[in-house]
Amino acid sequence: MSINELTKKLKNEAYSSLYLLYGKEKYILEYSQKLIVQAVLDEGSADFNLSSYDMEEQPIEAAIEDAETLPFMGDHRVVIIQNPYFLTGAKVKQKVEHDLKKLEQYLQNPSEQAIVIFIAPYEKLDERKKIVKALKKQGEVIQAEKMNVQLQKEWINHASKEANVKMTDEAVERLIELQGENLGLLIGEVNKMALYVGEGGVIEPSIVDELISRSLESNVFTMVEHVANRRIDAALRICYDLLKQNEESIKLMALLARQFRIILQVKQLKAQGFTEKKMASILSLHPYAVKIASRQSRAFSEEELKDLLIRAADADFEMKTGQRDKQLSLELFMTGIHKAKQTN
Repeated sequence: MSINELTKKLKNEAYSSLYLLYGKEKYILEYSQKLIVQAVLDEGSADFNLSSYDMEEQPIEAAIEDAETLPFMGDHRVVIIQNPYFLTGAKVKQKVEHDLKKLEQYLQNPSEQAIVIFIAPYEKLDERKKIVKALKKQGEVIQAEKMNVQLQKEWINHASKEANVKMTDEAVERLIELQGENLGLLIGEVNKMALYVGEGGVIEPSIVDELISRSLESNVFTMVEHVANRRIDAALRICYDLLKQNEESIKLMALLARQFRIILQVKQLKAQGFTEKKMASILSLHPYAVKIASRQSRAFSEEELKDLLIRAADADFEMKTGQRDKQLSLELFMTGIHKAKQTN
């Protein structure tokens, strides 16, 4: 079930006794849970009729007993079951014993006055298990699947619509490029910009550039972009700003090396005729990271990139063994790229 379908059902008070929310995208799990709780309980009854149980710390029987208890001053109880690892095939050292037979019995005949929400932050469930089959059959299922670009755009547009603002397609793309893949951070930035432009306002790329703080990876992309275009002063300014923000020289060196490694891989794959979408899949990268690397690869030959990776490894060794001051090693690496580009 999609979030839109869930929203429509909740507005029509078409509640399910059982909800299974699973997947690795934390924001979707939290958002879906919030939608259900707010739809079922008002503020007055939430204090009495909302409870949460962590299956890594508490037995399932306690949650079931709560679900079978009549609601107080309301029509429903909401019981949240966190970390139900017994729905997966993973081998976990159990801290508590769970009576899963009792859970199976409850799933066959859930209380009509209880809304039980299973929050399973796992990529996969064990479909062979009876409780998983019963839960999927009896309840509503929402999968918080890993984000791709299209899903990110849909969520960003959904958030801007909820905030009563319009966000241009170019602004959406710019936000993803600057902020990265974390959906929770992306939505938080949308809400921040919505407050800035006000209800009915329009979020343009210029607003994104003005308000959004760049992620560390985005700053590294920009540093490499400056170096590729022989703007070494601009690259060093970003570097010094990051160091003032207490970023470690070794960490920055590692991220620069990673970016040049990605650029080399993209250059080699592009030469073999792969599309950016296919390259993103092969390299397990966000499509925007591949797009940027593809653009940056034009400024370097394959041999230059291989040489840069050797230099990066040497600089990393110098830093970690104390042969040279860490910041100086980083500066020399960056100016060395610039000088190499000038002589080629």
